[in-house]
Amino acid sequence: MEFHFTGVLIAICTFLTIGFFHPLVIKAEYYTGTKYWWVFLIFGIISICCAFCVADVFWSSLLGVLGASFLWSIGELFSQKKRVEKGWFPMNPKRKHEYNLIDFP
Repeated sequence: MEFHFTGVLIAICTFLTIGFFHPLVIKAEYYTGTKYWWVFLIFGIISICCAFCVADVFWSSLLGVLGASFLWSIGELFSQKKRVEKGWFPMNPKRKHEYNLIDFP
């Protein structure tokens, strides 16, 4: 019996990549807001284009997952801003003027 670990390794790396991007989005929104969303776009497009050029299935898959994570993070960055406005996450006091603060009774 022969085992193939490529799929499991891709799954583990995907899990770790998503786990890396979660705090990255939170920190990026805290320190810079949403003004650098385009950086996520550029890196996402570059990663996906590189995935087309790599012949090895493992590395091509990881580049595709990385690119998709960068692109998904754009929406999460704007969602994070809304979560901060709702008070679910801490607000950077230096950027308080950038938020539409909602006063609850």
